[in-house]
Amino acid sequence: MAFNSTGWSTISAAKAGNAPSMYSYKTADAQAAVNNAGYFNDVATIVNVGDIVFVYDTTTPSLVLTYVNANSGTVVDIADGTTVSATDTD
Repeated sequence: MAFNSTGWSTISAAKAGNAPSMYSYKTADAQAAVNNAGYFNDVATIVNVGDIVFVYDTTTPSLVLTYVNANSGTVVDIADGTTVSATDTD
């Protein structure tokens, strides 16, 4: 599948200094697809290297905490990230 801007949301945009901005992205795409370089090209003018992205896969469901590790200005790549796991024992 492809990036869908309706799933993209700004959590916190850094206004000054070196603090990263934070974004969330909700998708039915598998994390393997989202991890591909170029998946986030539509937001290349918005994100910077080091910005944090929370990716929620609605199919699995799962949440991955990741960050932008490269942005050439046209091609964006994110790190594979870390899956945030949780249990619900009730």
